[in-house]
Amino acid sequence: MLTPDLSNAIRTVQAGGVLAYPTEAVYGLGCNPADLAAVQRILTLKQRPADKGMILVAADLSQLEAYLLPLDAALQARVLPTWPGPVTWLLPVRPDVSPLIRGKHDMLAVRITAHPVCRALCEQLGHPLISTSANLSDQPPARSAAEVQQQFGSQLGYILDAPLGEQNQPTEIRHGLTGEIVRPA
Repeated sequence: MLTPDLSNAIRTVQAGGVLAYPTEAVYGLGCNPADLAAVQRILTLKQRPADKGMILVAADLSQLEAYLLPLDAALQARVLPTWPGPVTWLLPVRPDVSPLIRGKHDMLAVRITAHPVCRALCEQLGHPLISTSANLSDQPPARSAAEVQQQFGSQLGYILDAPLGEQNQPTEIRHGLTGEIVRPA
């Protein structure tokens, strides 16, 4: 059974709203990646340029299939052992994925989350979530619901107040084709 907080978060996303929710290390801003108006609202709220691209978090790999090119066996062998977990991978993106999500890149940042609340959100929604740190560009990411409220006030559809994961820093980002660490944890 869903808690009232999780139910409100799900309703917010289903209605096209922007949600703040806990992730492994910081609060994230999220929405349905198929709702490009909501994606644009996140970019506007954060004052983030669209060409940087966004991260998608999911409960399982099947939720990412509409966004990624098929992963060959070598790529799966590199990526899958790290999931679910706090590693975000840059993987080849389908060409029809909006530049609002992929930015100017031919790779998309994706993660199968192990965070129980984030994972439950994706499971219940049946699709991934946009996941970008809850902060204005060039500001430290929010680490509590109160910090999210301070930065964004009533501009968000809902703030899901739940504990962060056990990471101290935002997740590591690795390049899927090379294994190179793009952003250390």
